[in-house]
Amino acid sequence: MGRLHTRIYSQMDNVDLIGVVDAQIEKAQALVSEYGGQAYQDPADILDQVDAVTISVPTEYHAKVSQPFLAKGIGVLVEKPIASSLEDARSMLSLAQENECTLQVGYSERFNPAVQAMQRLDFIPRFMESQRISPYTFRSTDIGVVLDMMIHDIDIILSLAQSPVKDVSAVGVNVLGEHEDIANVRLTFESGCVANLTASRLAMKTDRKIRVFSEDAYLSLDYFRKSGVVISKAANIDMVQWIRQQTEDGQIDVANSNWSELVNIENLDIDEREPLHLEQEAFVKAVAEGSRPQVSAEDAIAAMELAQRIVKVIGEHHWDGSNPAAISAEHWQKS
Repeated sequence: MGRLHTRIYSQMDNVDLIGVVDAQIEKAQALVSEYGGQAYQDPADILDQVDAVTISVPTEYHAKVSQPFLAKGIGVLVEKPIASSLEDARSMLSLAQENECTLQVGYSERFNPAVQAMQRLDFIPRFMESQRISPYTFRSTDIGVVLDMMIHDIDIILSLAQSPVKDVSAVGVNVLGEHEDIANVRLTFESGCVANLTASRLAMKTDRKIRVFSEDAYLSLDYFRKSGVVISKAANIDMVQWIRQQTEDGQIDVANSNWSELVNIENLDIDEREPLHLEQEAFVKAVAEGSRPQVSAEDAIAAMELAQRIVKVIGEHHWDGSNPAAISAEHWQKS
């Protein structure tokens, strides 16, 4: 992620790339040879040189590396999740508030053009379903799939639901390490909205989708392909009334009708720009204007609180250890 952030900063007209800091100095040197700036090994070396920084280090070091910059009033864009503990996250937020500086969290999926197109629509979700699966990347092994991948969908779903979570049901399985690699979650909100979330980092393909149902519309978004469609009640009311009338009059055989040809499907107007570029543009703007970032520390803490609640529920899930394959044939015959 540090390489990606460096590349984009080097392309921005209103940014001077001062340098890259890495504990392994040869990595910093490789990046500055490609994108400019100076290579440093200690974050303290740039404290007096910068107005803003991106922090892309293992999650357990987010708070430690961020705090000196926040204490000096320097804007920080820290990768997700905001920290490895809520205590650290709240400490970072307090520092940012005390020193009146920007603290944005790197939920780049919020800047996915498909998500931004969806958020421009005025609707109240009743049911949401997200799926985020991909092959194993051998990174972020210090956290499970909930904090590594599902956290993006948790953040988006919280921003759409706009309601406190009433109940959490979850199950997860760890395969390669001590943290869960696959998880499925069902959230019930106080508003009555329900959301199902699935995440896996052991899949054979990459698939990132969300479907949202409301009283007035159905939306289907593909984050990975940056595409989306909307089927709205208003755009299809004439079709619905026509089908009802034709059916009542016995003039058409509904069973032989092609539903997809009858429905008015609208393609979302998608901006093709890179989500990470949009994220960094928003960060730089927030730092320059002193405005609230699009993904604030408060947003990130809310997502992290829910993510940790989910991980706790996963840990409490009871497995009885029975092996269906070992059940005798006699049992099945009796059944």
